[in-house]
Amino acid sequence: MESMQINYIAVFVSAVLSFLVGWVWYAPFLFGKIWLKELGLSQQEIENQNMLKIFGGAFILTFIIGFNLAAFLGPEPDFSLGLFYGALAGIGWVSASIGVVYLFSRKSLKLFLIDAGYQVVIYTLMGGIIGVWK
Repeated sequence: MESMQINYIAVFVSAVLSFLVGWVWYAPFLFGKIWLKELGLSQQEIENQNMLKIFGGAFILTFIIGFNLAAFLGPEPDFSLGLFYGALAGIGWVSASIGVVYLFSRKSLKLFLIDAGYQVVIYTLMGGIIGVWK
């Protein structure tokens, strides 16, 4: 078995990129207003939460996602393989898992499409970054 060589800088950058994509994806001018409505929350309710806990925890989890994706891609990834495997993971594992949970928790199709769509996009981009940055 080959030793696993993870480029931690690529994982970190891919996690930062996912936050930038999330900032745009969940912004009021894109899907933010619909997302809040589907969750039954107001902007005020969101702003009254512990943002350090939410964003700090989300960043740690996103870093773990990037690390796992890097391990999944193996020792010789490239950009196209990273994009492809990232998209497969985002669609086949993450979105499908979200879909199962949302079905049982009676979440709306709109909410599923917003949240699962974001995951597919970031997994694909993270895979590309990790794949190209050896």
